Amino acid sequence: MSEIGKTLIGIGLFIVIAGVVVMLAGRFGWHRLPGDIVYKRGGVTVFFPIVSSIVISIVVTIILNLIFRRR
Repeated sequence: MSEIGKTLIGIGLFIVIAGVVVMLAGRFGWHRLPGDIVYKRGGVTVFFPIVSSIVISIVVTIILNLIFRRR
């Protein structure tokens, strides 16, 4: 049971850190990267964060690989 507890604490810390990063990114004006698609027509705006999703995926993959290689 202690391993499950440690895992849950690790996941919780990761979520808190990710939340802080998202809050700070919004504060400093990082909303879109070049390559993200914004479609505006009338009163409707649709945002496709393609490049942002790729960057986040790469960063999370690197972090998880570093964590799991230690074990």
